Amino acid sequence: MHDISSIPQVALRVLEVANDPDSSASDLKEVMETDAALSARVLRYVNSSAYAVRTRITNLQQAIAYLGMKQIRNIALTASVAEMFRNDMGVEPYRRSSLWKHLVSVGICARLIAMRCKIAAFEDVFLAGLLHDIGIILEDQYVHPKFRQMIMALTPEKSLCEWERQFLGFDHAELGEAVARAWGFPENVRTSIAFHHNAALYRGEQINIIRCVAVANLICTLKGMPSVGINLVRVPTWALQGLNLTKADIAVLAEDLDREIAQNAMLYEL
Repeated sequence: MHDISSIPQVALRVLEVANDPDSSASDLKEVMETDAALSARVLRYVNSSAYAVRTRITNLQQAIAYLGMKQIRNIALTASVAEMFRNDMGVEPYRRSSLWKHLVSVGICARLIAMRCKIAAFEDVFLAGLLHDIGIILEDQYVHPKFRQMIMALTPEKSLCEWERQFLGFDHAELGEAVARAWGFPENVRTSIAFHHNAALYRGEQINIIRCVAVANLICTLKGMPSVGINLVRVPTWALQGLNLTKADIAVLAEDLDREIAQNAMLYEL
């Protein structure tokens, strides 16, 4: 566990500073300026069609002032996590590029759900959605032979977590939460990673964020963007009921998601 260091240190510092209530915009700018490539990717996205800024933003100070620390944090984390997917390895039906599309889409969709349900921390919900399946790419990278065997055996009769426990002895939610804790991720992200498939065991304040991620995971999978190339998701009735979402709500969210994905297309390329 301690040998896993897939996310660059600058990204972890960005996360730490952005989540510290005593930090300032200048603190975040100072951390990000240590990685010129990351800063350039963030500025490129801020100036994309996603935000339609009237005057081009040319430096991080302007970007943070315009979008706020949490949005800049999310863009920086997205750009950093994307590095884990550069090598598009895979074995049918799984591809790393498809998993990356799933993660970004779930982040976008979870934020949509949070806004529709008037959950205030919608930028935190995006980050939780983006990172909810981080354990899958870690399995791929660090226990690849057994992971490959598992992927080749997948059928819809069992959930992904059941298949993982059969082949690996643990599942991606367990691994992802443990690594997220070691990396110092905030509690709302860690709990979403740990419980997005089953919140029955969770008792705490982050339940609505977990619900948003679970419903977003379902919507993205049904729209042809599953995590491992095959639909193994069980309908999270507990999440739908907890958020008071009807079938009509899900249909509207699924339709709105297409527009949001198109608007945020550059996020997939960071």
